[in-house]
Amino acid sequence: MYEFPFELDDFQKEACNYIDNGKSVVVCAPTGAGKTVIAQHAIHRALEDNKRIFYTTPLKALSNQKYYDFGEKYGHEKVGLLTGDTSINRNAQIVVMTTEVFRNMLYGTNFGSVSDNMKEVKYVVLDEVHYMNDEQRGTVWEESIIYCPTNVQIIALSATVANADELTDWINTVHSKTELVNTDFRPVPLRFYYFDSSQPTKLLPLLTPSGQLNKKIKPEKRVYGRKLQNKKSYVKDVIKNLQQADMLPAIYFTFSRKKCDEQMEKCASLDLITKGERAQIQQFIDEYIAENPHLYNNKHIEYLLCGVASHHAGLLPAWKNLVEKLFQKGLIKVVFATETLAAGINMPARSTVISSTSKRTDSGHRMLTASEFLQMSGRAGRRGMDEVGYVTIVGTQFQSPEEVAELVLSDANPLESRFSPSYSMVLNLLQRFSLDEAKELILKSFGYFSAGSRMQPLLKVKEQINNEITSR
Repeated sequence: MYEFPFELDDFQKEACNYIDNGKSVVVCAPTGAGKTVIAQHAIHRALEDNKRIFYTTPLKALSNQKYYDFGEKYGHEKVGLLTGDTSINRNAQIVVMTTEVFRNMLYGTNFGSVSDNMKEVKYVVLDEVHYMNDEQRGTVWEESIIYCPTNVQIIALSATVANADELTDWINTVHSKTELVNTDFRPVPLRFYYFDSSQPTKLLPLLTPSGQLNKKIKPEKRVYGRKLQNKKSYVKDVIKNLQQADMLPAIYFTFSRKKCDEQMEKCASLDLITKGERAQIQQFIDEYIAENPHLYNNKHIEYLLCGVASHHAGLLPAWKNLVEKLFQKGLIKVVFATETLAAGINMPARSTVISSTSKRTDSGHRMLTASEFLQMSGRAGRRGMDEVGYVTIVGTQFQSPEEVAELVLSDANPLESRFSPSYSMVLNLLQRFSLDEAKELILKSFGYFSAGSRMQPLLKVKEQINNEITSR
């Protein structure tokens, strides 16, 4: 096993041993538990054996970050990047890519033949594999697992899900020998607080020591129409409370790019950083912009110098990289971000703030799922730096305190199949396989496997009933 400069946790050792024994592995652990170490072990094995490893992520931003991180760690000449609109060193030993790119490689469409694409590839890391639950994109992860050559070891890294054993059994069936490493261990435990706008000068513990809802929390008053548009924003009060309680730095999650920028502007007047930190930020920005001159005169620079920033898909990749680096150095005290930041981007914080436990969708408001909440709240607590991570939920009229407490106490959701054969998928399959082979591949979906598992008890009951009928 590759020797890390620190003692590995038991679940990390177990996963690394399975990889060394030539098995695929599903690692299911809370956000921030240290799953990336397992991927790094596979990278070291690939480099030692002169093999290749693909590292797939659900987001371009996460792929870009992994590319920079691995380049710094292993040497830029050994690392490549493929994100659909970017192609760098694609024949490198370590290639970071979005999962869609990997799926397309397995179809042998735009990227050449499958045998050429997968030449010398020994490992594929499927980071954030719980994205299988995504309604629009989840099918990509299923297709990637189904079509991945069986001589390639899959390392599937997932946040906590309810049916990790079922996922492992399925990969075992459609791919190769696969082991599950499942843990609920969190290196830094979380404490939950609630911001009640009727008591704006303090944060209230959400739960009592016995795990019940704190009765001091009051529900938000209902406001409608124009009053709702003019409703006061309490974002500054929330940040002031965090500062006074020594709970910064924080990631403040909100579900709108526009609101990220607006909230950043509102908090720029707060005195969050010292003069020394401001000078450090200025020096870092000057050096960074010298290498990235297109960021010169960016209108958000003034906010960085106040210790606040926004982070969302509407910003330039190089700018987001600057924000991430400053936050990692502890110079940015609050980042206002959309939920995509919860997906594995390395920005550890002491606190996370969740602006609402409901979000607007095409079909109206809905509550966050338990898995979405776990993913965002799990960004709190820096390993080796914080004894406790803090999660603050901001009260809104779209949620009751009871609903928030229920969400906090909920277990993770199970993964559900989103496999949906599209016209393009069928055409791609028929380019490589006969009609019968294509049908057989489609029957390998996680949904078909799950349905079969659920049918077994019913089939047994049916058999018992038939036996009783015939015996009469």
